[in-house]
Amino acid sequence: MWLSQLSNFKNEDEGKVLSTRVVIVRHGESNFNILSKIQGRGNYDRPELQSVLTDKGKHQAKLAGRALANLGIDVAYASPLVRAQHTAQIILSENFQPPVLNTTEGLLEIDLTEWESMIASDVKEQFPEKYHFWQNEPEKFQLGDRYPILDLFEQAKALWAEILPKHEDKTILLVGHSGINRALICSAIGIPVSLYHNIHQVNCAISVLNFQGSSINEGVQLESLNLVSHLQDLTESPLPPLKKNNNGPRLLLVRHGETEWNRQKRFQGQIDVPLNNNGHAQARLASEFLAKVKIDKAFSSPMLRPKDTALEILSKHPNIKLELFDELKEISHGLWEGKFEHEIEAEFAGQLAFWQSQPETVQMPEGENLQQVWDRVAVIWQKIVESVPAGETALVVAHDAVNKAILCLLFGFTPEQFWIFKQGNGGVSVIDYPQGAQGKPVLQSCNITTHLSEGILDRTAAGAL
Repeated sequence: MWLSQLSNFKNEDEGKVLSTRVVIVRHGESNFNILSKIQGRGNYDRPELQSVLTDKGKHQAKLAGRALANLGIDVAYASPLVRAQHTAQIILSENFQPPVLNTTEGLLEIDLTEWESMIASDVKEQFPEKYHFWQNEPEKFQLGDRYPILDLFEQAKALWAEILPKHEDKTILLVGHSGINRALICSAIGIPVSLYHNIHQVNCAISVLNFQGSSINEGVQLESLNLVSHLQDLTESPLPPLKKNNNGPRLLLVRHGETEWNRQKRFQGQIDVPLNNNGHAQARLASEFLAKVKIDKAFSSPMLRPKDTALEILSKHPNIKLELFDELKEISHGLWEGKFEHEIEAEFAGQLAFWQSQPETVQMPEGENLQQVWDRVAVIWQKIVESVPAGETALVVAHDAVNKAILCLLFGFTPEQFWIFKQGNGGVSVIDYPQGAQGKPVLQSCNITTHLSEGILDRTAAGAL
């Protein structure tokens, strides 16, 4: 069962309750990071030989702590490795009511014993075949008799099985490492091992997952991924940096600002409802957030709410022409459009429950089903990606269902998994194609809404699509 929006653990537009929030943070910059050394879990039993935080890494941890200060963390866990322990301690020192810090081997970094302390470029030169598998076919990556990334996924699943039943209805902080954090997120929402490298984790970035029950099989939502805007005084951009040797385009996927029907929780679909005052304010805030980001091309749904959001963002980029595509229009809800949930239930008894729990089964009366949305979005998204030259950045502004479909398509998800990705009004997601338009995409960040309100949580309207 897949879920959508969270508002104080209450999923108001889908009628679901999400009871457990997990905040995942990568450790701050370490001395091994700046030397491009393989860290892994090297010298696990000898802290004096482990990599340690740099001064920048300590400052990153302090900034992450400030971003999380008012969150109300109930329980905290960290990897036993020094760089993660130190990061967690600094984060909690900024919290007004910090919990006791627990240490768990479940957050240890990937085991790369044979390579640890080596320079990454030396590993690539000396072990070209193994390096290729590590970077391109992680499910086949083998060191000795071990499959480190497969093992890491099993470690992640075991940690979820341990902590979720123990801390149901709580807010949990996990401070780990790039590899284990990615394995935790992937295993929770169903991203396969083969796409392990297709999400990213920056030092001291913040990700948020919401769980309906006590296991990853009871409904999981990725509220946000790899938030870095709290680190802005250390960087030139509010977005994650491009990876080295990036040979492709970057896409900024934005959901339109709020409409009055979003606020009222009324289904709008392809009825052309304009932005309300708050929606215009969200568009202006998104514009300011992206003002220093180089934008080379721009695309939008032709409907008023995304088009006006896009034009507001482009007011800071006045020489960019906005191209409109009908294929980016919101899902057609057919006879549901203009109605509230209680009206839909009265007229189409039971269908709303299926939409909430099994969305792939619902054919909107005189409208679309999700597979039709998937099909039209897949074609136009690929067309857009192929139109953006390597090294350039494109803005794409669309709707909740369309954006969810795009994000799902990045990982081969079907309409059954529609509710996995949250998309707040005015939220920004960042998608890179480091190997070009035909290569695998990397979801750098998802649903950034920190420019819209204080704190890291998405507090936008939980209105109907």
